[in-house]
Amino acid sequence: MQAAISIPANAITLRRLAAEGLGTMALLAIVVGSGIMADRLAGGNVAVALLANAIATGAGLVVLITVFGPVSGAHFNPAVTLVAMLRRDVSRGMAGAYAVAQFLGAVLGVWLAHAMFAAPLLQVSAKLRDGSGQALSEFVASFGLILAISGTARSRPAAVPAIVGLYIVSAYWFTASTSFANPAVTLARSLTDSFAGIAPDSAPAFIAAQLAGAVAGAAVSHWLLQDKAVS
Repeated sequence: MQAAISIPANAITLRRLAAEGLGTMALLAIVVGSGIMADRLAGGNVAVALLANAIATGAGLVVLITVFGPVSGAHFNPAVTLVAMLRRDVSRGMAGAYAVAQFLGAVLGVWLAHAMFAAPLLQVSAKLRDGSGQALSEFVASFGLILAISGTARSRPAAVPAIVGLYIVSAYWFTASTSFANPAVTLARSLTDSFAGIAPDSAPAFIAAQLAGAVAGAAVSHWLLQDKAVS
């Protein structure tokens, strides 16, 4: 009988961080790359371009969460990681490491999309997304995302990838901001002057609203679904 092979904790940690970094990089390559492709092919029809961008993003999320979920939980989102930390599903140290991997992966994903479409790697978006409606949209989008994840993980865990993908496709259309719902995505999208971009001056309000919406979503999911408490 062969002895069980144990994997050192540091190797497991490295694998989890690699999954978060690679997954977030792929997500941003999908968001920005599909935005560039849609913008080029839509002939100026913004609705068609947004529809293509939304479908590609939702489909990509289903694949990425299915692939990387068993490794790291497939957060790809510092707001989701924050909620996991508050619920004590991950330690503070691991949450911080996740966030670093997510932000780094997001930036690399934007640069990868630029490289694939022969665009300048280093860009800064000029697309302002300001106003109270935009910030409220990001609060709502993040609130709904956490509620969707929490409710599905409790009742049908295997359906989480599909539910998240479908929710994001929907939120692209029912929110005025087109549902960034992710601080790492927001920061990275400020580095692309393409269809998916957001001006750096608009990013702080988005990020603040996303974090607030995520925490509120976690609190409501605990009350409504008897999910884990946020401490």
